[in-house]
Amino acid sequence: MPARKEIDGSASIPAFYGKELRWKREKAGRTLMELVEGSYFGASYLSEIERGQRCMPEQLAHHVDKVLDTDGFFERRCEDARNARKAADAGYFARVKELEESARDVDTWNPNLIPGPLQLEPYIRAVVHAAHPSDAEETVAAKVAARRERAWLYEDPKSPETWMVLSESVLRQPIIGDDEMGEQLAHIVEVAQRGRFIPQVLLSNAGAHPFMMGETLLLTFGDAPPVMYTEGMYTGHLVDDPELVRQYAKAYDRLRATALPPKESLKMIEKAAEDYRNGKRPR
Repeated sequence: MPARKEIDGSASIPAFYGKELRWKREKAGRTLMELVEGSYFGASYLSEIERGQRCMPEQLAHHVDKVLDTDGFFERRCEDARNARKAADAGYFARVKELEESARDVDTWNPNLIPGPLQLEPYIRAVVHAAHPSDAEETVAAKVAARRERAWLYEDPKSPETWMVLSESVLRQPIIGDDEMGEQLAHIVEVAQRGRFIPQVLLSNAGAHPFMMGETLLLTFGDAPPVMYTEGMYTGHLVDDPELVRQYAKAYDRLRATALPPKESLKMIEKAAEDYRNGKRPR
């Protein structure tokens, strides 16, 4: 579980909401684990809500109000916090975020970074500062919260079936400190071991392969045609032309065929996490 740290309620509406939640919980003498008991959600999920990094689902808000006897306060205000969060998303990504919620399968690839929904706060901050070095702290905090909100895509039992291909260079070229990188990779292993997604690592010596540029998402649905999303540093493009999407899908199949098998991939990620934690750079 993440270490406790003070919450700046002035940073954003979700942070204010989360700070009030923590105050009410602690006033009632409840731990995170005690508060979520009897609900579908976990203590770490609630902790991220308290820190303004996730929005409160209506179902959980109803449960919290009942346990804390807060007269429906958190259920009434959870929609306000959710709407405030949307402003932190890049405009070109808003539609994709909506589509993720109704997707049946999500296949993802990024040649340079860990996929957004698996990124922890230090990693997110490094990525945000690299692209937007002049962003104010409150803007960065909002972007961190918005990205952590997408963690459900890999962590929730009802999320789409997900396949992730990760470049080996992401493991070997850390963008944060060794201890933080070790924690970040260990997080990927922990989530993968729950069976929430299938990981593959594409080795650096794999040679030429599809998708040698930019992040790519392939989303398929039970009742609608599939779509493909590609993203650069400041732009994103949603592709819905059936023939073009079919080409992308076939290229993704070739990418998966080139990468290591899932079990070997997970072992490689786990070994890299262990190396970072022991003060060694993975080789």
